[in-house]
Amino acid sequence: MAKIIFTDGPYAGKELELQDKDIVMGRRDDCDLMLDDDLTSSHHARLHIENGNWKLTDLNSTNGTVVNTEKINSVVLHDNDVIQIGHIHATFTLTDKHEVTEKSNKPAAASSPVSPGTTDEDLAIVDKMQEYTDLIRHEVAKVIIGQQEVLNQVLMCMIANGHALLIGMPGMAKTLMVSTIAKVLDLKFKRIQFTPDLMPTDITGTDVLETNKETNEKEFKFVQGPIFCNLLLADEINRTPPKTQAALLEAMQEKRVTAGSNTYTLDAPFFVLATQNPIEQEGTYPLPEAQMDRFMFNIWVDYPLEHEEEEIVTVTTVNQSIQPEKALSKEKVLQLQQVVRKIPVSEHVIKYSIRLVRASRPGNEKSPDFIKEYVSVGAGPRAGQYLIMAAKARAVLEGRIHVSCNDIKNAAIPVMRHRMYTNFAADSEGLTSMDLVKKLLDAVEEPSEDDYK
Repeated sequence: MAKIIFTDGPYAGKELELQDKDIVMGRRDDCDLMLDDDLTSSHHARLHIENGNWKLTDLNSTNGTVVNTEKINSVVLHDNDVIQIGHIHATFTLTDKHEVTEKSNKPAAASSPVSPGTTDEDLAIVDKMQEYTDLIRHEVAKVIIGQQEVLNQVLMCMIANGHALLIGMPGMAKTLMVSTIAKVLDLKFKRIQFTPDLMPTDITGTDVLETNKETNEKEFKFVQGPIFCNLLLADEINRTPPKTQAALLEAMQEKRVTAGSNTYTLDAPFFVLATQNPIEQEGTYPLPEAQMDRFMFNIWVDYPLEHEEEEIVTVTTVNQSIQPEKALSKEKVLQLQQVVRKIPVSEHVIKYSIRLVRASRPGNEKSPDFIKEYVSVGAGPRAGQYLIMAAKARAVLEGRIHVSCNDIKNAAIPVMRHRMYTNFAADSEGLTSMDLVKKLLDAVEEPSEDDYK
């Protein structure tokens, strides 16, 4: 059995038990379910069972039928899918989870829109997150003009508890943006300028021999390096040798630092935002693939638009100083990281993300021909993990507790562009990994009902 729970609109709070028969929804009185809404068509949509699954089909309505924020023509409904018809919002719920399992090979989904352990405070912060996000953008905009997409991706990465690599030309305010975000989120900020002579202990810290004033004996004392902070800016990370680059690996993955025989835990939250200059590659040390894979996002910082550049020049060439205010506390950032982990994801979205990642591998027989022709190495399993985490983070930033395939598509370029390595054929034709990810998004289709038979 299944039912529709109305959550918003004129029927909010009511439930409709679905029997094993077709239901036509619309404004006319001959519909099985009359929807009194001015945005609803006469015969708007149809609910019916096909191959043991409930299916929702739009009947060529004027304003369309939306499932999980995406307009649909016809789609198989899964547990806790959110349906929108005009001003009417409802949730599709399976009351008997064994029904779908027995009638099809699709496993039953979770019975709750959020995971166990979710508190009312967690839900409250998600409800207000759209306001928080707008406030963060407003405060950052006092200092940084434009670059909204870069800011969105940095925020997604941070509440998903990941790290990001920012690539852009000199003078694009990458450093200023990171330090401004730290102020707005009330995070302890440190910056390291990577140079060829930088040593690992310059980052992590080192043991110093001191004299104990009480016992007058010599003893070692650990002096913390700049890595002991909440937000670390690793400026021009490719200008230091691999030995020093590797000093970040343990901190990025394990959130701790080992010095000598002792291990020190870093304060939470901890993020690394590293920058790279795409030009002047002489005398640099490209990050090894293993370390590149540690970065959740590869964010491209592009030139500002013309009107933004005019505003930048106007504002920065006069004697004025505007300081951003705190918009979110460190404690709320930590709570958001926990909430993101609790957001459930439907099998449909997971299946799409894995299909996208596997299609990036030239050795996969189902990969598109252009992948086999232009890619030498495709994305690994960590790409799938980060796609899901980024999609969850995007949903939370928009105040939602459901994740759609659109969220996966939005995160695909920053997650996958540094995990796909082009070959000589691609380089000779001027194709970048970003071009190939865009082609991949066009080539890979979302799972259909046939995938669940």
